[in-house]
Formats: sequence, C-alpha cells, structure tokens
Amino acid sequence: MGEQARRAVGYSTVGVDTDKEESGLRLLVQQLEQTLAYRPADSVGHVRLPFGYFANVVRLTGDTGLAISTDGAGTKVLVAQMVGRYDTVGIDCVAMNVNDLLCVGAEPITMVDYLAVERLDPARLAEIARGLAEGARQARITIPAGEIAQMRDIIRGARGARGAGFDLAGTAIGTVPLDRIIVGQRVEPDDVVIGIRSTGVHSNGLTLARRLFKKYRPDTYLQELGRTLGEELLTPTRIYVPEVLDILASGVDVKALIHITSDGLLNALRVDNREIGYVFHSGLFEPQAIFHVIARELRVTPSEMYRVYNMGVGFCLVVSHQGDHAARAIEILTRHGAESREIGRVVTSPRQAVILEHQGLVGADGRFRPLTKRDRRTLSASGS
Repeated sequence: MGEQARRAVGYSTVGVDTDKEESGLRLLVQQLEQTLAYRPADSVGHVRLPFGYFANVVRLTGDTGLAISTDGAGTKVLVAQMVGRYDTVGIDCVAMNVNDLLCVGAEPITMVDYLAVERLDPARLAEIARGLAEGARQARITIPAGEIAQMRDIIRGARGARGAGFDLAGTAIGTVPLDRIIVGQRVEPDDVVIGIRSTGVHSNGLTLARRLFKKYRPDTYLQELGRTLGEELLTPTRIYVPEVLDILASGVDVKALIHITSDGLLNALRVDNREIGYVFHSGLFEPQAIFHVIARELRVTPSEMYRVYNMGVGFCLVVSHQGDHAARAIEILTRHGAESREIGRVVTSPRQAVILEHQGLVGADGRFRPLTKRDRRTLSASGS
C-alpha cells in the first residue's frame, strides 16, 4: 500500500504543527532582528551569525567569540513523570544545548538551567539534579547557577502523575575563535559525511512517540526492545562533546558539524552553502528497534519517520574529501567508543535536497517524499 493511501499518524495529527511553527518563527525573527543593531560591529556582543543556525556567536574580545544556545528536554519530561524516574532528563537538557554549540565549532564551557515545577518535591529535584550533573560531567562543563519556579497554575503533571509536573530547559555557552567559526561555508561537492550513531529517540518526537502509551503501559516489556517501553524512551541523548572536540583539535579538515534533531537529516541543509545537497547511501545505520515500533504501531510513513526522528544518526561531520581526513576522524571516534562510518557525500544541488538513496526518499523544503524517476535522473547527472 502506497504512503498516500495509508491512514498514517504524523506530527501534525498529534498537535505539533511544524508549518505554523515556521510561520510563527518568521514573525518572531522579524522583531528580534531589530535588536542586532544595538551592538555595533566593533563592540562586545556584536552578533556574528544570522538567525536559524544551531547556535549563534557574539563577539567577546578582539579574536574570541561567545557561542550561545538554549533548549530543553521537551515532552520527554512527561515520559519521566509517567515512569516515575527523573535522573536522565537532565542529561538530555545538557545534551541538546552542548551538541548545538559544537555545530559552530565551539567548546562548551558552562550552562544554567531553568526548572518550572507544579509542586516542590525535594526528592524529585535531587533526581533531576543528578541527571544535570551527569550531563555536565560528560560534556565537561560547569552548571554554576539556575532557577526554580513554582508554577502550579501553569505546570500540570502527566496523566497519573498528579503534582509531578515540571519543565526543564537550559542555556549553554562556549568559546570559539572568531576566525574559526564553522557553519559549512567551505563545504563543497564530494566532501564526505561521517555519521555518529545516536542512542535512540533522543529528545525529539516524543509527542508522537508517546502515542504508544495508548496501547502499552510505560512498564510494558517489549521483547524487540529488550526492556520496558518507558525505559527505552528515557534513554538519554548522547553527548558528542569529547570526541568532536578531539577531532577539531586534531587537524582534521572539518567543514561542517550537524546535530541531527527534529527534521532528521534535513538538518544538514542548514549549512552556509545554498548550492549543495547530500546523498546518503546504504551506509546509513540501521535504525534502533524503537523506530520500527513507532512506525509499525502508529502507522507512521517512512517519509514522516525520517522527517521527525534521527533514525539512528545523532550527529554528522562533513570533512574534506581530499587526503585521509575521513579516516582520521573515524579513528578518533572509534577511540572514544562512538560507532561511526561514512554515510554520504556532498553533491551539487541548487534546490538544496537530501537524498536517502537506500530508503527511496528525497527531502527538501522541510519534508521528505518518495524518490521519483526524475529525481534518480538528476542524481545520476550529479555523478552519484
């Protein structure tokens, strides 16, 4: 049965309207762009990048930039409430911030957190703090301050977790030499894409994944997962800081760094080159079992799965196709215990497309669709 004929669940059907989000974001940016003029080019705080990248950089000194990113654990906090386990979501909060900082070539150094709670429970706070501390240890950063807000009139716990409601977010900063900011400006055709395997769902698409709880309890053991559904969905987002910083310090010619979050491999199109695209070949990782469970049980199409989830690829590096840069990067990743491999390459693509060769999908304009014969001819003409 074709994708269009299936009655499939998608992000929009569970209340996440990405089209409206983009429209709202444009209106927000229109207002906030005016603030960039408040710090002139020769002053501390001058903004060096446009809106829309993984993180931004402001001038700190003559040659040093301060990278900044803000994010949270998303609706993964609802899974934590349903399971009654709170010691992992702090890792996710740290990961979502520091992994984004890496994408401009920055070294993360510190983060502050914001915790809004329905009801103050010291034991629960201690568990959340353990996760934050573990995330900081993995990322080699400090968490010197934060904020707790009691907001019973706003925050509500998940069904069956009355009083346990909370939201968790953070803002992280890092440093990067102003002349070494990496946003993909040197990416060119034939450059190699190295993928690092994710730990699973990470912290995106949980609004859709939580639909599984209509059929299964959080403590339901699923044989194909090898653990309960709740435990699987609470698997922390991988923090890629140590291995990526080692690669950046090694002399490997890294041209772009890409955190694979919502929009999946379409995140690769954020790089600062409007004339290139990507072909991801059969070297893509086999998605973890949880993705197969979501697709099967919720009847989510392949196009939607690859738009919403990382599908096994948590982070990408684009390195020079010349010399042994790819091999050296993979050697460093292996030394850190990270599963990695070459998963694709850069191609000329004026319409900025991502082609998933083995999956038969092409992505552009924020979504994937089935690959057509015309697409394949274009692919062939590009020399793939």
